[in-house]
Amino acid sequence: MNPTPPDAGDHGETFLRTLAEHERWLAAYVYSLVTRTADVDDILQECKIVLWRQFARFQAGTNFRAWARTIALHQILNYRRAEQRRPESPHEREFIEAVAGEIERCSEQFDRKAEGLRHCLRKLPEAHRAIMLSRYYEERGVEQIAAQSDRTVEAVYRLLSRIRKVLNDCISRQLATGPSAAR
Repeated sequence: MNPTPPDAGDHGETFLRTLAEHERWLAAYVYSLVTRTADVDDILQECKIVLWRQFARFQAGTNFRAWARTIALHQILNYRRAEQRRPESPHEREFIEAVAGEIERCSEQFDRKAEGLRHCLRKLPEAHRAIMLSRYYEERGVEQIAAQSDRTVEAVYRLLSRIRKVLNDCISRQLATGPSAAR
């Protein structure tokens, strides 16, 4: 089956890039709401098909995760309704919806923190930003960073600790002042 949205030209590439950016998050979301691992692959596959079919309706610049989360929740609930292998507990739907709501709340908070982190990273001096990116994005060891930056291992640990504190304080200020402050 090869579902194609009405205007699949550039949307196909945009969809694939957007899905690739959020695919791990989507899988984690579904895994958090589905008790049987064997069902997760089926649900994710159906979810991706629906995302693809409805991607022409997605408005660029809006929250893809919130949109995908809604679709994934419906796919999970549809899967549970259609599944005849084991009876559904009368409270299972309410439980799934409650957990999904909590994930939504936490996800929004995580998104705000991630936005604050991006803002605060841009405010760091270039040398400090480079060290943080080496350590956490490129996953380089402290010993490697020390050798590259001509510092001792202890000095790199202290510097990373100071930078993390600066970032934490900055993110806390961003969250306290609201979403418009990070722009």
